[in-house]
Amino acid sequence: MTPQTAVLMSQYSRWMNQRIFEAAAQLDAATLLADKGAFFGSILGTLNHLAVGDTVWLHRFAQHPHGFEALAALSEFKRPDSLRQFLSSDLAGLADYRRRLDELMVQWVAEIRPEHLAVALPYSSMAGASFCKEFGPLLQHFFNHQTHHRGQVTTLLHQAGVDVGVTDLLALIPESALPPGL
Repeated sequence: MTPQTAVLMSQYSRWMNQRIFEAAAQLDAATLLADKGAFFGSILGTLNHLAVGDTVWLHRFAQHPHGFEALAALSEFKRPDSLRQFLSSDLAGLADYRRRLDELMVQWVAEIRPEHLAVALPYSSMAGASFCKEFGPLLQHFFNHQTHHRGQVTTLLHQAGVDVGVTDLLALIPESALPPGL
């Protein structure tokens, strides 16, 4: 993980979340809440888990000794008590929460510098187990976790007849000029 990769991944996360919430808005509440046997049951349950997981990790990252300025805004986002805690009872409320969280995330990763990545970060799991791991790989896990569950949501949306469209990170990677002679 590099600071530049973190910036790209935060932009990708914001882009994909916006697309997924727009796609999900095409469905009625009953379809969004229907248990489809996914890890977190429904489309809304899985979207909620993504927001919960991101909020929990951002609170952990706020304990980084560097003291990232942007994460001071986490006071707007109470740390969830459970990975299944609902942050909103409907899609519109969760979409607003997600949008604000994504903006915070984009602002925060812009502060990350190479020297921050090797810092050991102590944290506790939701079950109370203590860990201390390097910040760079934890940041990689943060973005990988998002991609994992967004993949589940796009499958659930597809099963409900909604196509999210292109989901590849490749869509956000800018074109480069060809090297001379190619």
